[in-house]
Amino acid sequence: MKLIRAIIRPEKEQDVVLALEGADFPSITKAHVFGRGKQKGLQVGPVHYDMLAKVLLFMVVEDSDLEKVMAVISDSAKTGFIGDGKVFVSDVEEAYTVRTGETGL
Repeated sequence: MKLIRAIIRPEKEQDVVLALEGADFPSITKAHVFGRGKQKGLQVGPVHYDMLAKVLLFMVVEDSDLEKVMAVISDSAKTGFIGDGKVFVSDVEEAYTVRTGETGL
């Protein structure tokens, strides 16, 4: 299993979530966060915005679905401008359901 953490633009949140649901990946956790990437914020005239609003999506998927999920996220989140986001992928060793104690997805 893989844990996907996608940091995306807030205005692309609905596009990404709907695209993932349409591709049959409905299980998503999201959080509204602030941060900055390599561009170190945003300069608008004399004002520097150090931390920008972003949305952080969390998903756990089977290894075989990783490539498909990455394509959906990339296609639906991309604007072509700096700050489109970043996706981090990590291995998940085990998952437990709190209510039942079941393991796995």
